[in-house]
Amino acid sequence: MTSTHAAIPFFQQVNLAFDRAAALTDLPKGLLDQIKTCNSVYHMAFPVKRDDGTIEVIHGWRAVHSNHKLPAKGGIRFAPNVSEDEVTALAALMTYKCATVDVPFGGAKGAVRIDRTRYSEAELERITRRYTFELAVRNAIGPGVDVPAPDYGTSASEMSWIVDTYVAMNPAQVDALGCVTGKPLAQGGIRGRTEATGRGVCFGLREACSVAEDMKALGLDTGLDGKRVVVQGLGNVGYHSAHYLREAGALIVAVAEMEGAVIDPRGIDVAALAEHRRGGGTVQDYGRGEVLDRSADALELECDILVPAALEHQIHEENVDRIKAPIIAEGANGPLSFGASEALAQRGTMVIPDIYLNAGGVTVSYFEWLKNHSHVRFGRMDKRFEEQSSRRMLGAVEELAGRTLSDAERDRIVKGADENDLVNSGLEETMVLAYHETRTLARAHDVDLRTAAFVGALHKVARVYEQRGIFP
Repeated sequence: MTSTHAAIPFFQQVNLAFDRAAALTDLPKGLLDQIKTCNSVYHMAFPVKRDDGTIEVIHGWRAVHSNHKLPAKGGIRFAPNVSEDEVTALAALMTYKCATVDVPFGGAKGAVRIDRTRYSEAELERITRRYTFELAVRNAIGPGVDVPAPDYGTSASEMSWIVDTYVAMNPAQVDALGCVTGKPLAQGGIRGRTEATGRGVCFGLREACSVAEDMKALGLDTGLDGKRVVVQGLGNVGYHSAHYLREAGALIVAVAEMEGAVIDPRGIDVAALAEHRRGGGTVQDYGRGEVLDRSADALELECDILVPAALEHQIHEENVDRIKAPIIAEGANGPLSFGASEALAQRGTMVIPDIYLNAGGVTVSYFEWLKNHSHVRFGRMDKRFEEQSSRRMLGAVEELAGRTLSDAERDRIVKGADENDLVNSGLEETMVLAYHETRTLARAHDVDLRTAAFVGALHKVARVYEQRGIFP
């Protein structure tokens, strides 16, 4: 999973960014050491019976980087090359990500070392349920302890098996559905969770591109309209990022996947391309636009915005000098090595960091967790009341104006907010506030956005420790 270009271990690279930011604070060394350290890592090895009757030993991990706030939060990935270092690094990023966008969770991450394409659906279910059991017997999962979510190689299906297993082991726990997020709606999931990370990427880019001063420094006009975008990765994050950026007026000029890339300066219909791949096709036989045999070559294309939304360390010391995009939007976790990030900052490239831009998923996971604890769908209590109040007010306005609106006009004006509307509104509010808070810190310290986001996160985590009295 981790790029072979990452000579420095992933967790160490995260800590290099931490150290750079920590030097700009006046926090005590002992407190900084506590924040930096990963609190715990569980390594599990458990047997699973394959469909042919053979037994295979599966390795899994769960890292909790920080429990300054509970529960801890972080996805579970299924991939063939995951390691303890990778899981620990991703858990650390989750701590800083949650703090950056003011989501009240600690940081965690989980992984199972498998190539899911080699396993049947029934085998994947057995692996997921056994992994959940291993977490549960260690008290390493629960709505008030540690709440996983989907990540690379997992989806709502795995979350469904996790919650079913946890509920079976805790039949009297009234908030048991809150043990995991990213669930199907029928099991306590929330509308808007699947597309949340990609939608958050779009909101974050919209805010960054709205600042005329910053765009002028990059030689760009304000706004997303007409901006040429290259997206690496057409998974959940990449697809939804491209989809919402295209809706906002951006031009998706290239899409890269594992098998290669397709380029079309006129713009790519990402929905059609994704449908083509779901049908067994590849980006190379899509039939529209120019084809690249190497996915990595797409990173070096001329564009306005580059969105690496695949795996970590895709931009590194060996290719950073060939990156041409003036804006890099980190849709994935850790797509830039520390050295590449430093080089781009010195060059004046705007890098919108993962610990801010990738936070849409955990933000909406927070909303799902709140829904599970409140046991009521967002909008259920007040949607109709809002509509009736709006109808009465609109009726009074019509009477004063002497004009009657059509039924279609009236329905459009008085529509109450449903769960999806409220989730998207909360996500937008979160991303807007966090961007401008981070940008303000960047200007105050004269640093790049990544360093600024870390500075803000460190202060927020430190404040919790200090208020708890652990560090007077």
